[in-house]
Amino acid sequence: MDYIPNILFAILLVTGIAFFTKNVKKLIRNIKLGKSVDTSDHTSQRWKNMIAIALGQSKMVVRPIAGFLHIIVYVGFIIINIEVLEIILDGLLGTHRLFAFLGGFYSFLIGSFEILALLVIVAVFLFWVRRNIIKLKRFLNPEMAGWPKKDGNLILYIEFVLMVLFLTMNAADYQLQQMDVAHYTKAGAFPVSQFIAPLFQDMSVSSIIILERAAWWLHIVGILLFLNYLYYSKHLHILLAFPNTYFGKVRPKGQFDNLDSVTKEVKLMMDPSADPFAAPDENAPLPEKFGASDVMDLKWTQLLNAYTCTECGRCTSECPANITGKKLSPRKIMMDTRDRLEEVGKNMDANKGVFVPDGKQLLGDYITNEELWACTTCNACVEACPISIDPLSIIMDMRQYLVMEQSAAPSDLNNMMGNIENNGAPWPFNQMDRNNWSKES
Repeated sequence: MDYIPNILFAILLVTGIAFFTKNVKKLIRNIKLGKSVDTSDHTSQRWKNMIAIALGQSKMVVRPIAGFLHIIVYVGFIIINIEVLEIILDGLLGTHRLFAFLGGFYSFLIGSFEILALLVIVAVFLFWVRRNIIKLKRFLNPEMAGWPKKDGNLILYIEFVLMVLFLTMNAADYQLQQMDVAHYTKAGAFPVSQFIAPLFQDMSVSSIIILERAAWWLHIVGILLFLNYLYYSKHLHILLAFPNTYFGKVRPKGQFDNLDSVTKEVKLMMDPSADPFAAPDENAPLPEKFGASDVMDLKWTQLLNAYTCTECGRCTSECPANITGKKLSPRKIMMDTRDRLEEVGKNMDANKGVFVPDGKQLLGDYITNEELWACTTCNACVEACPISIDPLSIIMDMRQYLVMEQSAAPSDLNNMMGNIENNGAPWPFNQMDRNNWSKES
C-alpha cells in the first residue's frame, strides 16, 4: 500500500510525457510541410545569435520594463526546473527532499527558488496589469480578440498558481520541520515561506501534512498540464525560441532570395549565343510555383517562425504601415500562418496523414491582398522581434505569387513594371525622350 502513491505518480508522469511527445511529433510534422532550405551556412554566427538572443535575452531588454519583467519569469522558469527534478525523483522513489544531502548548497538553492518564485508572482501581476488595467495598445489590436487574449491571461494565471502552490508547499514543509515531524527532516532555507508558515501553527500535524501533500501534488500536476498546454498556446516559444534564433536569417536584412528559374531565364536572355527561337526542352522539369499562396509553399523555417511567435506585438507596434492606419499587422501575418498550418495539420490527422484539399489557402482566406501590399519592406518588424521572427519573408513570398502567378499587382506597380520592360526605366518616357526636360526653358 505504501507504494500506491509512487505508482500513481509514475502513471501520471508517463501519461503527461507521452501526450507531450505526441504533440511534439505533430509539431515537427507540420513544420516539415514547408519547403527545404539550406541552414548549414554561418554556423558560428547562428550559435552566437542563439546564445545572445534566446539565452541572453539581448533583444528583450530593448524595452526595459517588459524586458526586465520577462527576464525574471524566464530565469525563474529555468532555475525552478531544478526543483521540479527533485519533485519527480521524490515522487518516483518515495523519498522527501532527495537533494537535502547537498547541505548548504541545497539551502542556497531552495532560498533562490523561493525568492525567484516571489519575484515571478510580482512580475506576473505586473504583466496582468499591463494587459488588463493599463491596456497597452499593442494588446488591443483586432487579431488579439477572443482566444489570443484569453490565452495571454490564462498563462499568467497558471504561472501565478504554480508559484503560490510552490510557496505553500514549502511553508507547510517548513512548519512540519519545526515540529520535528517524522519524514520531514530539517533541510533547506525558506526566506519567503517561513513568513507564511505561522498561518499553520494552530493546525494539527495531520492537517498540515494533508496541506503539504495537496500542494505538492497540485504543483507537479499543474506543471505537467502546463507542459502539455504549451502546444496550444503562444508560450510554445519557451521551447522554440532556441531553434528559431539559431535558424534565423543571418544574411543582411535587405537581401532577398533569387528564384533559380528566373535567374536562368535572365542569363539565357543575356547570352548572345542562345537561340531565341529554340524549342523548349521537353525533358526539362516544369518551373516551380512562383511565390507562396499556402503554408506548404513556404519554407520550413518560416513555419517554425509562425509557431514561435509570442504575439507580443512589438513588430506591429513598430510597423509604419500599421501606425498610419493600414490593415497590415505583422503579428497577424504570423498568427494567420500558424492558424492555417494548424488547420492543415488537423486535416491530415483526419485523413490518415494525407492532406485532402479543402478549397482554402493562406492567401485570401486568412491574409488579404490589401494587407500584403500595405507593407513598405522596411524590415522594422524583423528588427523589433525579440526572437528573430521574419514576417517580411512571408509577405514577400505571397506578393511574388500575386505578381508572377496571378498578375494581381496594384495598377501603379503594373505600370512601373511595364515601363521598365518597355523603356528600361520606371517612367513612361521613351529612352530617346529621356533628356527632353533639360531643353525646356
